[in-house]
Amino acid sequence: MSKAQRIPKTSAIKTSSSNRVIQVLIYLVIIGLCLIILLPCLNVLVLAFNDGKDAARGGIWFWPRQFTLENFKEVFKDGSISKAYIVTIARTVLGTFFSLFVTTLAGFALKQKDLPGRTVITMLITFTMLFGGGMIPTYIQYKNLHLLNSFWVYVVPSLVSVTYLLMVRTFFEGIPESLEESAKLDGCGFFKIYTLIMLPLSKPVIAVVGLYTAVNHWNDWFAGAFYVNDTQLWPVQTVLQQMLTKAMNSQQEVTSVAQALAHNTVSVTSDSLKMAAVVVTTVPILCVYPFVQKYFAKGAMIGAVKG
Repeated sequence: MSKAQRIPKTSAIKTSSSNRVIQVLIYLVIIGLCLIILLPCLNVLVLAFNDGKDAARGGIWFWPRQFTLENFKEVFKDGSISKAYIVTIARTVLGTFFSLFVTTLAGFALKQKDLPGRTVITMLITFTMLFGGGMIPTYIQYKNLHLLNSFWVYVVPSLVSVTYLLMVRTFFEGIPESLEESAKLDGCGFFKIYTLIMLPLSKPVIAVVGLYTAVNHWNDWFAGAFYVNDTQLWPVQTVLQQMLTKAMNSQQEVTSVAQALAHNTVSVTSDSLKMAAVVVTTVPILCVYPFVQKYFAKGAMIGAVKG
């Protein structure tokens, strides 16, 4: 008999009935949480493609009862939304790029232990997380910087987020210092170490910070509504916010089934317009997530585990 034949077979690990019950409960909780998240999103999508007058009757959950594209035609009717998409895409791309450049460069500088005043600088930066000047001082500051009614009011004020800066610095501190020391021995300077060593090794944190920054730029309507008067410079979120405000002010709301059937309303209501607007603004940014998904889990855990 060979040696391989003499090795006894290991018995499979038996799972107790209590462990099975716990596993089933865990699966049920996870499935329930997924349904809580997905079902409202599905309902918004269904209502966006359903006739607004018919949707006012209620009873629509997982499939359109009267399929229509009128809600989306109303959103794109005057052409302003197309121009706003150009502004939003430009803002998101440029804002994310410049923000990543400044944030990673500052994080690498703060990572240097021989930086003069490193502790004081970090404390001052952290102080801005807790206290701010408020809306009126911010407005005055933007006016003094000639940012009002300008495209750059979307980009310059959001170049650095303290939270993301600390995330990047923490990630850089986890990279072995021996790599940086070896590069210095080979004659590499600060910027060369930053571009050739730090950035290639920091793809997870760059992906996470870049995604968060892009989402913030894409979803922001406040800056356009308060700091920009030129409608040609409004981002898509501001245009849709103004559009929904006008629709809700000008259109009589349907409050009951009887009123919906008796009132001669158009097929597009303010509620159906809201749902179409949500789909129009949400779907494009969701398409970015699959490209950074492989980095997202690792990057999101930055600072959570020590040692």
